Formats: sequence, C-alpha cells, structure tokens
Amino acid sequence: MTTLVHSFDWPDRVVIGTVGRPGSRTFYLQARAGDRTTSVAMEKQQSAVLAGMIDRLLDGLAEADGQLSIPAEAPVELVDDGPLDQPVEEDFRAGSMRLGWDPRTAQLVIEAFPVGEEPIDADDADGVGVDAEDAAPSEMLLLRIPVGTARAFAERARRVVAAGRPACPLCGMPVDSDGHECAPGSGD
Repeated sequence: MTTLVHSFDWPDRVVIGTVGRPGSRTFYLQARAGDRTTSVAMEKQQSAVLAGMIDRLLDGLAEADGQLSIPAEAPVELVDDGPLDQPVEEDFRAGSMRLGWDPRTAQLVIEAFPVGEEPIDADDADGVGVDAEDAAPSEMLLLRIPVGTARAFAERARRVVAAGRPACPLCGMPVDSDGHECAPGSGD
C-alpha cells in the first residue's frame, strides 16, 4: 500500500488550535506551506504531551550540545496566536506520533499517523509474517521545523490546552458552565 505523506519542510505556519466551545472542542495540529494546508485532529492530551516532549527534547539538546542555538522561550517574532486557517478540513485523526531530531538540518521532526494505523518498522516486521509494505499506514503527517518554531509551537499548544474548562479543585475533573458533581471519594 502506498502511503500518502503530508510533508512540510520549513512550513510557513505550524500550530495547535481548536474548533468548538470548551467541553466539546476538537484539537487540530495544522501545518501550512504556501496555499497547501493539512489539519490533523488530535486529543487534548496528545497536544499537551507533544508540547512537553518538544520542550524536553529541545532542553536536552541545548544542554548536550553547546554549539546549537536553542531558545529557552519562543522568540517574539515566532509567537502565533491567530486562529486556525479556515476552512478546517480534517485530513485524519492522529493515533500514534513520533518526535525526533535531524542533526543534518537542525530541525525537529514530528510524525503523526492515523488512529489504528501504527507504523511498523521493517526490522520489526521481519520474522513475524508481516510484510512491511502491507503494514505501512495509508497516510501520515511529516513536519520538519526549526528550533525557534518548535519552541513557539509548544508554548502555544500549552496555552490552547489550558484555555479549556477549569479543573475542579477537589477532584481535578473539568467543571462545566452548568456546574459539576465530584465523584464520591474523589477528593481524598
């Protein structure tokens, strides 16, 4: 099976954003280069985890390699608080994701795969009766972004995640505008 790859090297824009009201928002990872846009639906928790992993990777790289110029915070000129590009048309819903580093180009690499279509490496497929060609996902998102853009992306993702419903101080569950009932014993 041939994989449709939504590939963006040095995209014009890459952001996490939402559609809908708190409590029923859909999160999207959206990338744009020129007039081409890809929107991948994600879970709120995936967005938060991705932001944290990006920060840890960038912090680790800055610590390990004094030659790399990695900003501790998003450069002001790269902060993007604008809405998602419209219309938002979901290309696929993200299941598994991978995060990596390309030292040749000094770029962070983000890969997202559709739900239920986990990539199988050719090495993993050997000896288990699975053909790596057949195991390839039908589609994927491949992003290569510079370190400043990655830092700005992570900061925005954290802000978008935090902009949802407030958490109950007793149980930590989201509080809707019409109230909230804690589960028995959840405040212990």
